[in-house]
Amino acid sequence: MTSATPFLMFQHAKGQAAIDFYVATIPGSSVDSIQLFGPEGPGPEGTVLRAYVTIAGQKVMVHDSFVTHGFDFTPSFSFFVDVADEAEFDRLFAALSAGGAVLMPPANYGWSPKFGWCSDRFGVSWQVNLA
Repeated sequence: MTSATPFLMFQHAKGQAAIDFYVATIPGSSVDSIQLFGPEGPGPEGTVLRAYVTIAGQKVMVHDSFVTHGFDFTPSFSFFVDVADEAEFDRLFAALSAGGAVLMPPANYGWSPKFGWCSDRFGVSWQVNLA
């Protein structure tokens, strides 16, 4: 069977911290399985070799790259999260943008009552939409 899964590659051993943050912050999120690099490597012991997580119901794969790349996350890939009430929108947007960057501040841009786009402290982009 062929399948496709969004893949988040973190650098500098940030994978576990990102997983913990997403699971604690975003409703409907959980760790499905996680495999860490052992003492034999090739990555640093205890960093994420392969993790399958669910973020707001979406299956995602996470990996800590032990190779430093000349690229990182870009806003052209983002999670689009619909929320049902304004209090949850405000909580989620504040948590996700803390330590990151606001790309579009929360406002009514004409397609929903409230929308905001940010990148989190790990560099992953989030579009939060009041549905």
